[in-house]
Amino acid sequence: MLTTFHMELGVIRQTVISDENRTISKNAVWIDLLNPTKDEERLVEIQLDLELPTRADMQEIEASSRLYVDGSALVMTLPILIRSNTIAHKTDNVTFILCSGQLITMRYADPAPFSSFTSRLKREPSLSTSGEFVLLGLLDQISAHIADILEAGAANLEKVSYSVFGSNPDTSDKVDFNETLKRLGSVGDLSSKAKDSLLNLMRLLTFLSVNLKGKKAIESRIATLNNDAISLDQNAKFLSGNVSFLLDATLGLINIEQNNVIKIFSVITAIFLPPALIAGIYGMNFHSMPELEWEIGYPLALGLILITAIAPFLYFKKKKWL
Repeated sequence: MLTTFHMELGVIRQTVISDENRTISKNAVWIDLLNPTKDEERLVEIQLDLELPTRADMQEIEASSRLYVDGSALVMTLPILIRSNTIAHKTDNVTFILCSGQLITMRYADPAPFSSFTSRLKREPSLSTSGEFVLLGLLDQISAHIADILEAGAANLEKVSYSVFGSNPDTSDKVDFNETLKRLGSVGDLSSKAKDSLLNLMRLLTFLSVNLKGKKAIESRIATLNNDAISLDQNAKFLSGNVSFLLDATLGLINIEQNNVIKIFSVITAIFLPPALIAGIYGMNFHSMPELEWEIGYPLALGLILITAIAPFLYFKKKKWL
């Protein structure tokens, strides 16, 4: 889908380019390509006289492939962290192209920051004075979105902490270690992807500051965004450290629980070993065994078995091994 945004009488107009309307307004400050077709890409390339990167180009991981100058255009690709309904989060690459005061975005997903910024743009038309300001507004929205996801991850981690250390008064159930490990893995994956997204965001901001030098209003906004990204990166690192701590604690508790199970089996074996020995001795059928003639032999053997079972049990109880 190809959508353009342009200012008209102080109001932002959003236009979807269709087969009937194949013209991109020269006043458009933002041209958005969402899952574009070949025809839509060709239309933008012809009317704006530039070459759009392919989807394969957008997947490149080298900085030189993600941030470069193509003639008068600045081409920047940023992996954006996307909130997912599943346990795992994901990232998707979005390309931003600044060319002659216009912003072109190419994306194959619909991250929440784009729809949020579109609504904000209609409320605050001043954000669309140029393609540069639209780009900075989008980056600000992306930064806020990452902050929201990290905040949700921190809240999830706090619940895991209560569960692991038994600090949650609302539940007396035993810890479900499988579920705990899954949740820790989810938050750990989230912090890792957030750090990657923020690192690329800081690289993009540095690239912008170098290529848009001299524009004080833009430089000030870039500096603010960079400080926000650094703060969020520290938050992501803190979250990652907490995940490592809770993972070690969880694995330690799993190890303790396994040791307790093995200890119980060992104690039970020790308790039943003396009775089993007595039963084995008097279970032999040798003809010359003197006890075979005892009238009290059977109750005596049962008594010994009972005593040798109770005595170790009481001893282990006293030692608090049970």
